[in-house]
Amino acid sequence: MRRHWTAPALTVAAALAMSGCGLGGTETPPQQQAAPTTTSGQVTGKVSLQTWALKPKFTDYVQGVIDGFEKQHPGVEVEWLDQPGDGYSEKVLTQAASGTLPDVSNLPPDFALPLAKQGLLLDIAKADAKAMEEYVPGGLEAYRFAGLDGTFGYPWYLNTDVNYWNSELLTKYGLDPKQPPADLDALIEQARTVKEKSGGKVYLMSRKPGLSDLANAGVKLMADDGSAFTFNTPEAAALLDKYAQAYKDGLLPKDILTDTFQGNAKLFSEGKAAWTTGGGNHITSLQTDNPSLAPKVVSSAAMGTPPLYVQGLSVSAKSKNLPAAVALARWVTNAENQAAFAHLVAIFPSTKASASDPFFSKSDGTNAGDAKVTAFTSLASAKMLQPVQFNSAMDKIVNQQFALAISGDATAKEALDTAVAKCNELLNQ
Repeated sequence: MRRHWTAPALTVAAALAMSGCGLGGTETPPQQQAAPTTTSGQVTGKVSLQTWALKPKFTDYVQGVIDGFEKQHPGVEVEWLDQPGDGYSEKVLTQAASGTLPDVSNLPPDFALPLAKQGLLLDIAKADAKAMEEYVPGGLEAYRFAGLDGTFGYPWYLNTDVNYWNSELLTKYGLDPKQPPADLDALIEQARTVKEKSGGKVYLMSRKPGLSDLANAGVKLMADDGSAFTFNTPEAAALLDKYAQAYKDGLLPKDILTDTFQGNAKLFSEGKAAWTTGGGNHITSLQTDNPSLAPKVVSSAAMGTPPLYVQGLSVSAKSKNLPAAVALARWVTNAENQAAFAHLVAIFPSTKASASDPFFSKSDGTNAGDAKVTAFTSLASAKMLQPVQFNSAMDKIVNQQFALAISGDATAKEALDTAVAKCNELLNQ
């Protein structure tokens, strides 16, 4: 499933208004940035920082980061703007259209895309080339957009998914929890074993595929220039056919294709499914939701390329104080400040230097500690698997068409062709 990962203090907020919307009266041609005066020079004067729903829970943390920056650079003054969770995308659009975008803003990649298209965000690859060596590759790649030349954000904090297995159920049905499936074929094979030995009472597989699964199967999801979706390929059809056969063979819950399906994570929590995916802290939440299950859970790295969920800081290309803006974005996203944030909330830092931090890289010996290390280690190769242009309306179309293919009500090719055609209609609106 596509996940729009928002600020730690938020529930998930829809970004549909951003992804298909223009910037009102903005007349700036696509990707035509106002030539910055300079990004180097004395860091002084006023500079603004906009965050997304971090007050009041993280007020002390953010203010401490700001105080440290002002102490590091005497003469600089940071104005901190924190916007509520609801309506943040519309607020950013309004700021951009009116020319009041703050110097530095917290923008996830899908929020940054329309601004980058209008030339309103600084290309840090040109302005701050050193940054290209200091952040994990996937975090930087998240701010490079098809059809545009540049990198339009500093990765701030990250997360990814890992696999979680119910070791008690795997053992009960003759499988080895120390050697869980590492790919789809092995997953289907072991799911068949669980079905046969449990009499269909327990499932190993309990979710249907999405675009991320196609990406991991080597399917090219979008044209290089971002002009069209391209995931209706023979490889994609083959993957859907595997799921269709698994569904026909009873390896997936019958209601998995309906709106009434409880969800993979809930079935796992209830002991009705032996596998789920989740962030690096999922076992910690299980300790609250199902304390008896939590000790039985073991983790493994995500199958294929781990998915990346990223928040970042983008610099306004029209900032009147670029030296301070770039320095501030760098300061907020440096290894020390990100590590301090990660001690407060379950996130991971985006800097390469963080790899040696034992808080992330060494387990305390618990299964929760092991999962955290698995997730953190995965970030070195994690990527955003779905294009940022793929929005919630498109996700609904894909889910509907994939369900038709898996149920046998359409061929895989028919479902994929329809999904691509409808998604491209939305893309070109």
